[in-house]
Amino acid sequence: MKVIDTIKAAKSTVFSFELLPPLKGNDASKLYQTIESLTEFDPKYINITTHRDEEEFKEMRDGSIVKRTVRKRPGTVAIAAAIQHKYGIPVVPHILCGGFTKSETEHVLIDLNFLGINNVLALRGDGVKGQHIFQPTGNGNANANQLVEQIKNLGQGKYLDEDLKNNIPLDFCVGVAGYPEKHFEAPNMNSDLAYLKQKVDAGADYIVTQMFFDNQVYFDFVEKCRSMGITVPIIPGIKPINLLNQLTVLPKIFAIDLPQELASELLKCKSNDEARRVGTEWAIYQSKELVAKNVPSLHIYTYGVSDNVKEIVKAVF
Repeated sequence: MKVIDTIKAAKSTVFSFELLPPLKGNDASKLYQTIESLTEFDPKYINITTHRDEEEFKEMRDGSIVKRTVRKRPGTVAIAAAIQHKYGIPVVPHILCGGFTKSETEHVLIDLNFLGINNVLALRGDGVKGQHIFQPTGNGNANANQLVEQIKNLGQGKYLDEDLKNNIPLDFCVGVAGYPEKHFEAPNMNSDLAYLKQKVDAGADYIVTQMFFDNQVYFDFVEKCRSMGITVPIIPGIKPINLLNQLTVLPKIFAIDLPQELASELLKCKSNDEARRVGTEWAIYQSKELVAKNVPSLHIYTYGVSDNVKEIVKAVF
């Protein structure tokens, strides 16, 4: 079932979460354990992240330096299909601009269609490490707006090869990302909202937000989107704090603010266990308020950790 249809049919807030594919060399057992610990709460869909190739420099025994290209978390399409087949829960694989050509993107979408997966999250993704400005892959989509257009073109049977005839449309539900505290590259909030509207106008069916820790930021973001003419569902993304160093790491990496009350409590913590308890309690507080406001879905970023997510969902639903 498509995410947008699930949301529209729901009479109350639904639960969803995001997972990382296993690292290369690992199996899917831990991933399955995470899913099985949360199935009792009836998750309506599961997001699976995608990761581009990375360039690394390795020193050889002779002292020379060799550059190599690696993908640390391969297998997004395969693991998405395995999860959907094993548990019967719709899966939403991430589709990236960065690191992929338009042809590679089309092939992935064809594979997903063959596997019975008809939901995707369209993202620009990160640039190559060390790049200050995002550079698209040669003959790749330069931004998520273009990526959404490509996916929606396939929904009309428009493939990259214009000579193809009698094409089968690939009808995907497409989600996109929104940034309540603006994308770190955007010059201001208005320009970021204008770009978000371009993605929606290109055919995006819903928006899922970057993590935030102040619900008022989300409510204000929704209001601003509506004033811009953005009418699609806007799903809040929640990230429970698990580690003490996330007090400084999360704001730096994701360009977000932590409320003073939360920051003050984390500063009192002496261990990761204490920080985890504070983070879990804060996420429960956030989630209860969001559900009380009838948000479409409560989407939780698990980052491979599920016991605190289970505690949060159990307290809310």
